[in-house]
Amino acid sequence: MSNVKRLFLFAGYSSDNRIDNTLVFYVKKLSHHGDVILCMDSNCPGSELNKVHDYTIAGIGVRHGEYDFGSYKRCFQYARDNKILDKYDFVYLVNDSVFGPLFNITNILKRLESVSTDACGLVESVHKTHSFMESWFVCVNKKIATSVWFNEFMSNITIQKSKFDITVQYEHGLSNLIKNNNCSWTGLYRVHGRTTYNKPKKLFKIGCPFIKKACFTRHGGALGGQIKYILSHSDKILVNAIMQYANRVYGTKYTSWLLTSNPYKIIIRKIKYGIQKIINGGI
Repeated sequence: MSNVKRLFLFAGYSSDNRIDNTLVFYVKKLSHHGDVILCMDSNCPGSELNKVHDYTIAGIGVRHGEYDFGSYKRCFQYARDNKILDKYDFVYLVNDSVFGPLFNITNILKRLESVSTDACGLVESVHKTHSFMESWFVCVNKKIATSVWFNEFMSNITIQKSKFDITVQYEHGLSNLIKNNNCSWTGLYRVHGRTTYNKPKKLFKIGCPFIKKACFTRHGGALGGQIKYILSHSDKILVNAIMQYANRVYGTKYTSWLLTSNPYKIIIRKIKYGIQKIINGGI
């Protein structure tokens, strides 16, 4: 570990109140670079939280229904109430909507922390009317982490009506709030639209060490070839854990069908997905 002091506020979720091996892997890797506080938006029993006990300074398992930002809030409050925020140079918001890290992230962290801005998202989503830091991996410096306005933002996170409302209120809101408080932010990787979800291979090849879990179920399996490429070039221990997760959650039959590099199968899946999208009115 470098001399830089880092705190990772880790938000997790499990529908069956368990901590699987991909999450253990992620938390363990982060612990090599700093302290980790984990909050699961799940009623995880102590036996599950014990899986990451050696890699965290605190583990919380409670179903709160506030999604990732609700977990960020609880992790932040733990650090604040235990008066440890001041000891860190950087505070990270990270969640388990991704598999990773697919390879060593030492240089990634250095790059995030060497920018001239007060905050840096691993991925910046660029849109015509607005851009924002994708909230699954964001780094903020001590100036932000210990500010009154950031404390107010984190403390006032509540249940929203929909994921869309969460995105607007908190994900977009955080990027806007930073600028409104005379601070600045940027993104390490700038992508347009839904690239993170639809073009994982492109993002991986330019250096992003994560892949969205949602890629496994998007576009009628048309992303299978991209996923297979990424897995073939990633940490083997993590790949084994990902395959265990996929077989358990999606089923072995689906996972086997999904992971193909056959271009004809991929084209057919894209065509089928496109037709289905038209039938459903573009949804």
